Amino acid sequence: MAGPYLETGLTELSVQAIHGFRETEKSRWSEASRAILQRVQAAAFGPDQTLLSPVHVLDLEPRGYIKPHVDSIKFCGATIAGLSLLSPSVMRLVHTQQPGEWLELLLEPGSLYILRGSARYDFSHEILRDEESFFGERRIPRGRRISVICRSLPEGIGSGEPGQPPPAC
Repeated sequence: MAGPYLETGLTELSVQAIHGFRETEKSRWSEASRAILQRVQAAAFGPDQTLLSPVHVLDLEPRGYIKPHVDSIKFCGATIAGLSLLSPSVMRLVHTQQPGEWLELLLEPGSLYILRGSARYDFSHEILRDEESFFGERRIPRGRRISVICRSLPEGIGSGEPGQPPPAC
């Protein structure tokens, strides 16, 4: 993932919702990284879920941000899990039908967020811009943020045995 930050990406979502980023999809990992991804899988995904391969790696520049969105059911199944690295950030979830119902999550480096159920389908999620990055009254200065995102396959799409991840996770 060398070179300048680009506003082009591997996914339809990237072009529309993410600004100031680079991304890649990765399916080959070191042994240590595979062990971490297996921990993510055990924490986030049920034994009947098949994971989408390859894993999405998103590199957000310090001034980059992700606009509010709900991931399309065409590209992602019932669970999204993201491992946050390098810089803290604030993720805001807002109910799509009742905008007064919202919450913010402080994503510290090394934290894992999991969106499933109502959080996955009924709430948009976003990563706040640096100038909006507060958790309560506390300013959360943004630096470069990398997230390693695992997703389950959309319903009705599957190859392989349930509970057995592709080589990526």
